[in-house]
Amino acid sequence: MGHCAFSLVGSSGLVDVERFMPSPDVSVSDPYAPRPTFWQRHAEMVAAATVFVFTIVLTVMAFPPFKAPEFAYACFVPAIFWAYTRPRLKLFAWTMFAAQAVTWTILLGWLHHVTWVGLFLLGPVVGAWVGVWFLAVWWTMPRMIGRPTMERLFVLLALAGAWTVVEWSRTWLLTGFPWLPLAASQWERISVLQIAAYTGQGGVSFVLVAMNLGFAAYAHRLFREGATGLNKRSQEFFLALFLLLVCLSIHVQETFNRGRFTVPLARIAFVQPYIPQDVKWDPLKGPGILDVLEKTTLAAASSRSDLILWPEAVTPWAVRGNNDVRGFVESLAKRARTPLLLGSIAIEQAGQPGEQWFNGAFLVTPDLGLSSVYYAKRHLVPFGEYVPMRPVFGWLKKFVPVGDDFQTGPDSSPLVMTLRGAQVTVGPLICYEDIFPTLARASVRAGSDVLAVLTNDAWYGEGAAAYQHMAHSVLRAVEMRRPVLRCGNGGWSGWIDEFGNVRFTTLDERASVYFRGTGAENVTRDARWIGRQSFYVEHGDWLIGVCGVLVVAAFVLLRNVQPRVAPPGNVTLLKF
Repeated sequence: MGHCAFSLVGSSGLVDVERFMPSPDVSVSDPYAPRPTFWQRHAEMVAAATVFVFTIVLTVMAFPPFKAPEFAYACFVPAIFWAYTRPRLKLFAWTMFAAQAVTWTILLGWLHHVTWVGLFLLGPVVGAWVGVWFLAVWWTMPRMIGRPTMERLFVLLALAGAWTVVEWSRTWLLTGFPWLPLAASQWERISVLQIAAYTGQGGVSFVLVAMNLGFAAYAHRLFREGATGLNKRSQEFFLALFLLLVCLSIHVQETFNRGRFTVPLARIAFVQPYIPQDVKWDPLKGPGILDVLEKTTLAAASSRSDLILWPEAVTPWAVRGNNDVRGFVESLAKRARTPLLLGSIAIEQAGQPGEQWFNGAFLVTPDLGLSSVYYAKRHLVPFGEYVPMRPVFGWLKKFVPVGDDFQTGPDSSPLVMTLRGAQVTVGPLICYEDIFPTLARASVRAGSDVLAVLTNDAWYGEGAAAYQHMAHSVLRAVEMRRPVLRCGNGGWSGWIDEFGNVRFTTLDERASVYFRGTGAENVTRDARWIGRQSFYVEHGDWLIGVCGVLVVAAFVLLRNVQPRVAPPGNVTLLKF
């Protein structure tokens, strides 16, 4: 009627148990047997729904504007734990795709201020791209049951590496959209961020994913394998914890007694004109915009600052190519007696057949006026500043109603200025260029002492966009070991030191970043990093290559291993 098979090995070996099961040729019908409950009949769908909900909630809450970054250590645990049970591939794949599509649509919800269609296209696309990693988890976790410790630890590193590679690949998705890497969730937890100076942001994401895998392995050990006594220990969890401690040790080493090395740089003023997007490019509103710039700039000058920052494309007409606007900013710099670093438009060969438009950053000094050297944005926003594949999509219009397609800048073109009698080289990053580590790295390698992000997040309302965006600037500051100055049209404006500490935020009386006004603060530097480059700046994305090797090696190791499912009960299924 049934069979029972036991295979027992010593305490250092594998224990496998098959429980009593009806023989396949025997029909069992017991009218007095208890009827299965709803949850028992639909256990697989209940598991899918639970994983779906918890994945969305934990992931969304881990990122700005929410203040629960610790959820990033557990947002993948439900899916990983479920994968151990080897659910049907189709169900698992659709559940995780749906969860990631919803997650990213929520995270990018601010995009609806510009385009609903773009939001409902981009959210699922990014979700599907990220969701590829979960398929690797589904394939891998059942193969880990009963494997030796060293194999399991190696595969944990490989899976964390696979996530890191997937994140890195988003730098060229749709011409590049690496928005919100997992590392960005930790922008207020600088203790875990310091490893980025060696590995880039990928190292932080690597550790966070390793912690998710460690927690899931621990949970599986306790609840699925029924481990008791010393067997409750999870080597995967301890390895992940070790990686986290490495991050913390770097934090202690880098920030200990740092006050001894702090030296002043300059007093910087930030101007937020908060020009509404529906009037920004209206020629009839141009004089009013210039009036706002004049009043806010003169107010900023009263703080006796050494430099005044304006946001991206702040003037209603091009500062280079329009003599009236050029005269306005030069006159304003003289009246303020302070240099201006501003975002505006450059039109080269204006009115000629070869006319070109650039989104740029410009330096205006009281004595020399507008510098002939300017920075031109290197990574343009598709459909915002240009239409990609113009022969195919030529019928589409940009959502920024100014000029024709913009041109990309040729290089990092840092701007050199004198602040408090010392020469300082500033590397501008315009709009969302600060989400690309390679652009900031190129600026630092070109000699930038400070990074300046000039942006206009007012396109996206007063929601999560400004905070999500500035989280990337925190990562860039740590990676490059350079102070980052940020100036937004309506927020977020302020400065971040070399270790990712947000040292100043421009706020109004309501403690909001969304307002028209100014703020000023004394910016300092860490003397240990003046003229010195971080390991990441010197060596770039070396971690991606290492992660790629780990992924390939893990696949070779496991390709002939058969997946297993741990039966519930007090049985140990691990080799030591």
